[in-house]
Amino acid sequence: MDRVPTGIKGLDELLGGGFPEGRCILITGSPGSGKTTFALQYLYHGAMLGDTGLYVTLDEHPDLVKRNLQSYEWDLDGMEKKGKLLFIDASGLRRAKTSENSLVSTYGSPVDVADFSELLKTINKVVEGENVHRIALDPVTTLMLRYVEVLKRRRATVAFFDALADSGCTSLITSELKTSLMDRRFQLEEFLSHGVVLLHSLFHEGNIVRAVQIEKMRGISHDTQIRPYQFGTTGIEVFPRDKVF
Repeated sequence: MDRVPTGIKGLDELLGGGFPEGRCILITGSPGSGKTTFALQYLYHGAMLGDTGLYVTLDEHPDLVKRNLQSYEWDLDGMEKKGKLLFIDASGLRRAKTSENSLVSTYGSPVDVADFSELLKTINKVVEGENVHRIALDPVTTLMLRYVEVLKRRRATVAFFDALADSGCTSLITSELKTSLMDRRFQLEEFLSHGVVLLHSLFHEGNIVRAVQIEKMRGISHDTQIRPYQFGTTGIEVFPRDKVF
């Protein structure tokens, strides 16, 4: 199976080379665990390799996202000017349905938004028009909250994941982890995605330790142990041979 390098130092060693190409991978973690950093690091590394990346933000305006990541040695604006890094602002979806909800894309004009369908149309338009290879959607939790009934939520999630997979891109989808490692409940998205990467914040010997775990990755062998990671000037770095416990 062809692999897509993650751009996360040390993580490819755990995956045997990278993410399976064309799959939808869920990145889930608690607040401050680095989900957005992970997603944009993946896209930025791809842009450096020549792969056009698309970042879909569902919570914050793209300019705010970029300002929050200024501490890293990334030239996000430069990559955007070159057309190798594209942004869609879908943060309006977190508000209640109104005629003012809209998507703003670096590719085209704003369009009215009702649900998943308009977002998918916009994503597909950008993917086809700009030859996008990598997608990061951050976070899917915003969309899931729009569906109160479990059955409708499941149908919408399946349709959304299938559409991303059909695009031919290798996609990352972030999700919020609200409970700790020991008592957490599995989320619907974890069952429906092709792979799941957990970003943990653990207490160990009086210190907070950040740890990554590849919970599942269909189709490839991978390390399932909990491995430490840290934030550096170039983003997230995983220590694939170290153990937390």
